[in-house]
Amino acid sequence: MSSPQIVWLRRDLRMADQPALYAAAQAGPVIPVYVFDQDRAGDHAYGGASKVWLHHSLESLGKSYGARNSRIVLRRGDAPQVLAALADETGATCIHAMRHYEPWWKEAEDELRDALGEDTKLCLYDGNYLLPPGSVTTGSGDPYKIYTPFSKAMLERMPPRDPLPEPATIHSPDSWPDSDELAEWDLLPTKPDWAGGIRDFWDFGEGAAHDRLEWWTDVVAEYDEGRNLPSEDITSRLSPHLHWGEISPAQVWHKLKDKRSDGWKTYAKEVIWRDYTQNVIDQFPDYPTQSYREYDERTLWRNPNAGHLIAQDLECWQKGMTGYPIVDAGMRQLWQTGWMHNRVRMICASFLVKHLLIDWRFGEQWYWDCLVDADYGNNGVNWQWISGTGVDSNMFVRIMAPLTQSEKFDAAAYIREYVPELADLDDACIHDPPDDRRGDYPVKMIGHKEARERALEAYRSSKD
Repeated sequence: MSSPQIVWLRRDLRMADQPALYAAAQAGPVIPVYVFDQDRAGDHAYGGASKVWLHHSLESLGKSYGARNSRIVLRRGDAPQVLAALADETGATCIHAMRHYEPWWKEAEDELRDALGEDTKLCLYDGNYLLPPGSVTTGSGDPYKIYTPFSKAMLERMPPRDPLPEPATIHSPDSWPDSDELAEWDLLPTKPDWAGGIRDFWDFGEGAAHDRLEWWTDVVAEYDEGRNLPSEDITSRLSPHLHWGEISPAQVWHKLKDKRSDGWKTYAKEVIWRDYTQNVIDQFPDYPTQSYREYDERTLWRNPNAGHLIAQDLECWQKGMTGYPIVDAGMRQLWQTGWMHNRVRMICASFLVKHLLIDWRFGEQWYWDCLVDADYGNNGVNWQWISGTGVDSNMFVRIMAPLTQSEKFDAAAYIREYVPELADLDDACIHDPPDDRRGDYPVKMIGHKEARERALEAYRSSKD
């Protein structure tokens, strides 16, 4: 039998359209390996919600491998060192992996090449995005910085490659290396177990991702209008499945490409946005932590680390106690389910950076810890877009009015679900309850007009 082939798993937790697995299965016996390397990403190590998803996704994928008389080897530690040692132990001649673009994974790939012996090579494959980041360039050969021309160029090259099937055969090695037990990693919270809402809201794994896509094929036509209505939630909810690689964007695109609705055209551009954010971090690896545009940060932002009152404002936003029902509904949905409706994500983010004038990076970190689809590129690019600090961003002076947004997009039922203190209020009242109808629900932290004027003045001062 030919030499063992290691498949290094990261955010590519699927069997079908998994180019690394497909190539390994053709080359010899397959040893799938997942290395839990929490230290490498620093401040962007997996947050609490991501750990919950990772546990359930690995559990699901392990069952899929088990059905093929295979298994996943689980190890903890520095990924390049662990993988190089495994290659020596098993005699593997190749480590197959999907290419990742987070800076810590690019660094790990370089370190792994250096750590491998001369008889073992590292083979990297694309497939987590529609097209490889960096491959779509301007006429002069430069990467795009702005989304709209990038999107147009992407659409000219669609559809993406055809998805690969699941390998027909996955041979096992003569002997398996030792493996951790998944439960030993303590990815799930226990004291207390705060993840019940996440488990109730989601189904995990490759099968669940394709079930969701099947549902979405019948609903995507409504997306152009429905995506803005949090009470109806006409969204795909495929984002965590795509982030963890339980389904590939190529599979999604080919399933939907023959649709002719405005809903599909709008959704297609959002799938492309996912590619765009990876192109941004490929150019600017520190983008989720460093503002792209120059301004006086000390003048613009109120720093929660500089005073307890500002820290209290941040905490009220995190807990969904701002006094703005649409904002609080979104923040509570985030905490309960690990996800937030996209329209409401923008409203909540705008409230933090413009109504409260708190540095966007505090919001980026909170979303990172709470989102099951927390993605280094998406999260960072979206926060810099809303804060007006990014390479392609909304203007800071465009300040979203949460009360107007709530009424315009008919968020009454959404508020009743996540802010039960207001559930008895009628539609005319619930978006902006008068103080005598709020009961135990807090009054507004700051009025919208006051917040807007304060934000515009701070912005002017930061540019002087």
